[in-house]
Amino acid sequence: MDNFEPRIVGFCCNWCAYAGADLAGIGRLQYPPNLRMIRLMCSGAVAPVYVLEAFKLGADGVFIGGCHPRDCHYLEGNYKTLRRVLLLKKLLPQLGIEPERLRLEWVSAAEGQRFAQVVTDFISEVKKLGPSSLKGDTHEPTKITHQAEASTVQAHK
Repeated sequence: MDNFEPRIVGFCCNWCAYAGADLAGIGRLQYPPNLRMIRLMCSGAVAPVYVLEAFKLGADGVFIGGCHPRDCHYLEGNYKTLRRVLLLKKLLPQLGIEPERLRLEWVSAAEGQRFAQVVTDFISEVKKLGPSSLKGDTHEPTKITHQAEASTVQAHK
């Protein structure tokens, strides 16, 4: 398990978390390349089925990044996300998935350093947990991301 590199699917709000990731990149801040990011207009658009689908497709962890409470560009999207994540964390153990494999973080567009740090911490935590118990076969990380992204697009049509 020393060579284990977790595959993390990240759903990030366009206005804050994604912009924070962009700032981290502009600032050349280092964090592990394990996160495959899907940009959404709001973290409130992350339906529980997207999270479950990511795990089903072989993700070792799912990261959701959104605006800080009271700073959502869509007013209450991040509160909707918080409620969904709390419910998912109760459901995941019943599916054989550790709740620690799902992380929700509030990151503003000005917090590039914070984005790099929370992603690094999350990847480290998932690395300690080891591979997901749902991994049936080995998917390519990009395939997981593309399939999760396609599921997201299909659900919004």
